[in-house]
Amino acid sequence: MPAPYTLPAGDTDVFRNFVIPIPLSATRFVKTIELRPGSARFVHHALMAIDETPSSRRLDDQDPGLGFAGMDLMGEAHMPDGSLLGWTPGMLPFPGLAGMTWRLQPRTDLVLQLHMLPSDTPQTVQATVGFHFADKSEAPAPAHVLLLDGDDQLNIPAGEKNFVVTDSMQLPVDVDVLLVYPHAHYLGKSVEGWATLPDGTTRWLIKIDHWNFMWQDMYRYAEPVTLPAGTTVNMRWTFDNSAANPSQRNDPPRPITSGNRSTNEMAHLQLQMRLRRPEDRPVLQEAQYAHVVRRNPRNARLRYGLASALKEQGRFAEAAREYRAALAIDPDYVAAHLNLGAVLIMQGIPVRLGVDASQRPPWLQADEAIAHLRAAVRLDPDSAGAHYNLGIAFVYQGQLAEAAREYGEAIRSNPDYADAHNNLGQVLTAQGQFDEAIQHLRQAARLMPDAADIPNNLGIALWRQGKTEEALSAFRRALQLDPGHQGARQNLEIALKAAGPGAQRP
Repeated sequence: MPAPYTLPAGDTDVFRNFVIPIPLSATRFVKTIELRPGSARFVHHALMAIDETPSSRRLDDQDPGLGFAGMDLMGEAHMPDGSLLGWTPGMLPFPGLAGMTWRLQPRTDLVLQLHMLPSDTPQTVQATVGFHFADKSEAPAPAHVLLLDGDDQLNIPAGEKNFVVTDSMQLPVDVDVLLVYPHAHYLGKSVEGWATLPDGTTRWLIKIDHWNFMWQDMYRYAEPVTLPAGTTVNMRWTFDNSAANPSQRNDPPRPITSGNRSTNEMAHLQLQMRLRRPEDRPVLQEAQYAHVVRRNPRNARLRYGLASALKEQGRFAEAAREYRAALAIDPDYVAAHLNLGAVLIMQGIPVRLGVDASQRPPWLQADEAIAHLRAAVRLDPDSAGAHYNLGIAFVYQGQLAEAAREYGEAIRSNPDYADAHNNLGQVLTAQGQFDEAIQHLRQAARLMPDAADIPNNLGIALWRQGKTEEALSAFRRALQLDPGHQGARQNLEIALKAAGPGAQRP
């Protein structure tokens, strides 16, 4: 943490998010993260996320204290796909799993959320996070963290000794389960997790008969547990809200409901899974979100998650339906406005720059896309993603000046937004503003040195400006990155033919 945080005296839990720039100059693959909480007595648990955008820093700047308040991860902060980044009391340092790395880019922030317990006197908390890197050869395998969740069933009467909640879900794809992580608070009594295979046989995943809140961990399997598609994974939690429970914190006991605070309860079982194919991940995500949406149809966050899984599979009409459902519940859901606008764009027909409006095929639902993206910008003027997608929408409508303005706003919000630099460079090229276009395309190439489209676009701008040799070099660079890039090959042939016999052939 950049400085110690003073936990004020009081009788309520404190949730605080601390934004820590990660000092990294090149892309690395993270094997595991280790947290030292700074105060194991007063830190209830910690979550860690990454943010490649300035959104968390802006939230930090808007809050007068160190970090910013909030129980949920906000802005663009997220956990890497298929990873569990957290700490609970009793957790041992996690050594990581072979092949289960995740990519960490330069200019990324770590967002550390600490849930701190009430204290009679002020306490000083300064957590430390250690990153353990893998070799570059250990590229990430497709993975997913599946959550079984009984929180919606938690309404535990005072004095109840054996209150049971359950959850189960059928797997649509083959998986290898690598670890299991149960989580509850003080009233947890026991937890069971098992798998029912398609042939009816049972495989135990975890069984803890005497739950202790102060000793929680991620339990790794010595060998992965292989579960075929059609397997049902099951969870059962039992809670003791009687006076006889030695962990009881209320005298006399009182009814307990679900919530993040230590005075509430939770009933979770998380399974980290390695998948056979990358395309299996959104299929599994869709199944999980559809499962929880059936129980919680008025939860905008869950509707949004289902929509995003559908979007990743290219099922844009279904994704749009779920984004609209999320917005019907929460009209100010910025990310839902942004992504609904994006999928409406994706449903449209891409238009080449410079084509006369009368000759363009119709673009579906352009007005609705722009309306939602304008709403996202109104709700979050600094959202680089909203400005960027609004720029795309204006390009598709042939409104290049408006598109250039929005791409410029995206870059203002995030100066390292490579795609925005690239798209702005293309728009400026179409408008004949070659010097500025080349400047943005060169910046995009610096930020994304392995993207073949960018040197191809740079070559077009250089060619149109009359810089033949530089254009030829850019087209050759694109083909070096992607020998199958047809656009770059065609552009190179055209440029070579125009340059005459003296030009060097590829």
